Parts: sequence; structure tokens; C-alpha cells
Amino acid sequence: MRITVDKIASSARHVVPRPTVVVGSHVPAESGAVVVVRVLDEKSTYNQLEDAHGRMRTLHAGDHVIGVLGRRDALRGYAGEVPESVQPGDILHLLNLGGVIGRCTSASADVGEACRVQVLGSVLAVDGNRMGEPARIHPGPVRASDVLDALPPMVVLAGTCMHAGKTAAACALVRAAVSRGLRVGACKLTGVALRRDTLEMEDRGAAVVASFADAGLPSTAGVDVVPFARGVLNEVGRGEVDLIVAELGDGLLGTYGVREVLADPQIRAATTSLVVSANDPVAAWGAHRLLLDLDHAVTAFTGPATDNDAGCRSIVDTTGVPAINARRDAAALAEIVLDQLGLGVPRLALAAF
Repeated sequence: MRITVDKIASSARHVVPRPTVVVGSHVPAESGAVVVVRVLDEKSTYNQLEDAHGRMRTLHAGDHVIGVLGRRDALRGYAGEVPESVQPGDILHLLNLGGVIGRCTSASADVGEACRVQVLGSVLAVDGNRMGEPARIHPGPVRASDVLDALPPMVVLAGTCMHAGKTAAACALVRAAVSRGLRVGACKLTGVALRRDTLEMEDRGAAVVASFADAGLPSTAGVDVVPFARGVLNEVGRGEVDLIVAELGDGLLGTYGVREVLADPQIRAATTSLVVSANDPVAAWGAHRLLLDLDHAVTAFTGPATDNDAGCRSIVDTTGVPAINARRDAAALAEIVLDQLGLGVPRLALAAF
């Protein structure tokens, strides 16, 4: 069956370039399988889909959409899984804005019930060695690697939870580094597929961007993500950059592989600076202790825990680590991180973030 869809999710952008696709009845029940679904609900919240260009498009009941099967374990969103079997006619759910689809098992009150979608079938590959077979996003254009290349200085941004301000801090550092005349590569190593964060870093001047989604993963939940993280870092490093800014989606205690990435000896050795976004001072204290066990020293704390002076004082008193709010004082955060790396002096004034 040939069908022209209304929207293609960004998670499928590397394998579905056009809206007209051939649909098959066999749907592999596996992460990364590309599917066509019909939207069943008209929602007023969490009712958008990020397309291949990063544009947010509103979903309507009856829309035909291409997405990717995958898992999500979001504390402040949806948790869901790929069912053991998937058939045309099955009712699944949209688990994230990037078009990851699965069976929702839990939802945060902030986002309401997950949007229901009805499976129409799998997208069939139309070229290459797998022509006529169900399409998958793996392997992606970025390949996993067992060996990390020699890299330029790298700042890693981790968080105690999702929505802790990691991307805001990453963008502040990218902008500051670019203002110093540096060529910056930016990437996201863990999380669930969505272009928004890497596009924000690109908007701040990053010359090269990549993510785990480019390596063929709709989500890093429950995945041995370390070889893919190395592959993404190698890809960015090949862009002849002076600095890599690498964000780890989700929190230190989540299921997305953040601790495993930080614990990898090769990635740990390549990490020049580590910035942690914390939701509150207790989270900062716990992150400090956890990271010491992983042989990482935190360069600075940021995030909601640093929204006022009381939080900053508490963090400094309990951890001895500087606490700087990336939104309120981006220049100070950049000065601590970039000066520690010896990456020059500002060429342009850092505009308000």
C-alpha cells in the first residue's frame, strides 16, 4: 500500500526523506522500526511533533504520521515501551515530541494522557540492500565505535534530572566559546530523539552538531549507549573543532546510560571539564558525591538550584564547587569553564543569554 503522510517525525528523518511511502503489514516489534500511524486524539497539550527540519507542527486527529518505535523513561513526561508484538490496527501512544512511539505505561500530570495513535503498518525501505523490508533507523549515518579518537578539549554537561537546565548551560558555553573565536562542536549523547537541543546549540554558533539519534537510536533508555556516545564524539571531533560541548540528556540516576557514559575510561579521560545542572542543593550534593565515585571533579554547578544566592551559597558550602546560574550570569559560567581550559580571551562581548 502506498500512502502520503501529513507529517514525518524528526526521529525518522534519516530514512524517510519524502512523505509518500510504501507501507507493509509486518511491523517489527523493536526499537528503531519506522511505522506509519493515524492520530486518534485532538489534544490541547503535548499535541505537537518535531519534523525533520526541527519545526514544531500541531497534530490533529486523523493525521497520518511517520514515527519510530522506541522506549522512554521520563520522570516529567511519559514512560513507555515497545510491545512484544505490533500489528496493524494496534493502539499505541506518542511518547515524545520527536515521534518516538510505544505503549505508554505511565504519564506525568503536567503533560496529561499520552496521545493515542493507531498503527497502519511499517514503512518499507525503497533502496539499498533492504529494499522491500521494514525500514529501521539503525544503523544511522554516525557509526558506533569501540575506540575514542584523540579529541580537543571537551566540556560535558550532566544533570540531576530532566529539565534541570543542561541545554541552557550548553548554549551559554557554545556562545561564549564562539565569541572567543573558537570553532565549536556540540552533541547530545543520551536521551530520547529530539533535534531541539542540538539545534539550539547550532543557533548559538556551533559549527558541527550530532546526537545519538544520528547513530540510529530513538532513545538510549536500556541501551548500551557507550559505543554510540564514542561514535558521536568521534564524528564531532572530525569537524576540526577547537572545543566539544557534550550534553547528557536525562539525570545521573536515570535509565538512559548517563552514569555508564561518564564511567567509561575513554570518555572520562577525554573530559576536560564537567558542568552539572542541579534542581536543588540536595541534588547538587548527591551529584557531587556520585561523580567523585566515578572519578570526576565537577567544575561548576548551575540549574534551578542556583536561581538565587541562597541556593548558590548552600552548594558552595556543602561541595566547595562554584555555583553559577547559566541564564542570569552566562559570562561568569563561561569564564570559569573556558579559562580553566586555557581557550583564549573574549573576542566579542558576550551578549545577554
